[in-house]
Amino acid sequence: MVIATGTFLGGRLFRGTERLDGGRIDERPSHRLSQQFRSMDLPITRLKTGTPPRLDGRTIDWSRLERQSTDEDMWRMSFLPCPRRFLPQLSCAITRTNERGHDVIRAGLSDSPLFAGAIEGGGPRYCPSIEDKVHRFGDRDGHQIFLEPEGLDDHVIYPNGISTSLSRGIQERLIATIAGLERARITTYGYAVEYDHLDPRSLDHRLGLHDLPGLFCAGQINGSTGYEEAAAQGLIAGLNAAAHALSLDSFVCDRAAGYMGVMVDDLVLQGVSEPYRMLTARAEYRLALRADNAETRLTGLGVAAGAVREQRRASFERRQEMRVRARAGDRREIDPDVYREVEEDARYAPYLERQTAEIARMRADRDVTIPSPETLHAVPGLSTEMIERLSIARPTTLDEASRVRGITPAALSALWLHARKSA
Repeated sequence: MVIATGTFLGGRLFRGTERLDGGRIDERPSHRLSQQFRSMDLPITRLKTGTPPRLDGRTIDWSRLERQSTDEDMWRMSFLPCPRRFLPQLSCAITRTNERGHDVIRAGLSDSPLFAGAIEGGGPRYCPSIEDKVHRFGDRDGHQIFLEPEGLDDHVIYPNGISTSLSRGIQERLIATIAGLERARITTYGYAVEYDHLDPRSLDHRLGLHDLPGLFCAGQINGSTGYEEAAAQGLIAGLNAAAHALSLDSFVCDRAAGYMGVMVDDLVLQGVSEPYRMLTARAEYRLALRADNAETRLTGLGVAAGAVREQRRASFERRQEMRVRARAGDRREIDPDVYREVEEDARYAPYLERQTAEIARMRADRDVTIPSPETLHAVPGLSTEMIERLSIARPTTLDEASRVRGITPAALSALWLHARKSA
């Protein structure tokens, strides 16, 4: 069985002083499953996320806004042969909040569940609510908003960048201050949702629970946030649930093979203190993890797992032959995207070789002394999040830093390189 509860596990909604049970607006939560998990002494805590108000696109003044067009080269995720027919392409647009809107937000903070302490769970660091942005970054005179159509036959617009749990009235006043949205009609008001999740350290790399063989978990129940993160976990959990049922070999993606391998490794080894977002900076092998070579990196794993149809397997083998010929300098009947991939491999080759050697040396130098918390800001490549975690734990060696919860291999590599240069 695969459990993928999203925000519905013990879900509770917050909007100003409104309190509702639900995993999504107008949809009931799953309380009994949450109670059952807790009765089994599984490690459960709370997290929160939020969503912006939805707008009626017919009431937006698009003429005043900067257009954000779709990609012109029509790149596709799949390389299977098919007629070059594409859905109609829609453009987004961009606008910004301003000081008038920030004043509206500050005036409404007294009713904010986020600032009143009504929400227990930690929210996502990398996509905070608009009230959190205004509070934390008071020196900013505006924040970007991307206006995204929700469908080809749907007038609803998703204003990415103003997730909020402020009251309905404050949301209306805020929208009215934004360029192009002065007359925009809100179709659904934004809200925050707090929900239960399992400590992902209770899972193995198959996304199966250690204590309950045959039960697999995917998505926000594992402490992650985001559609892509949930989709990748659903793939891994689903493959392994099927493998378990059929007594087949497990499917595990190494962190050197793909970002989903990095994500699962991070979740099950380090746990989470906030909703996990997959960032390229979390991968020490990111030079090799490119969009254009995903087929090369991952299709073989899918074939071995029995999860690839014959048409895709045949196409993959045909394109693999093209890669061999392209590397030998042959350009006859080579798909253009295959040749571009081979060119990129050649361009990155010296850096990949150097990166591999650096990682090997780093693993041999675990007793290297690392900077004190006061000087961590001088280490190139260390994010604010990594500096915060290291400053709290205060490790003195690379080995100690490697055991600090949430410290990524990429951060360890940055510490090691800085120590080598300072020696």
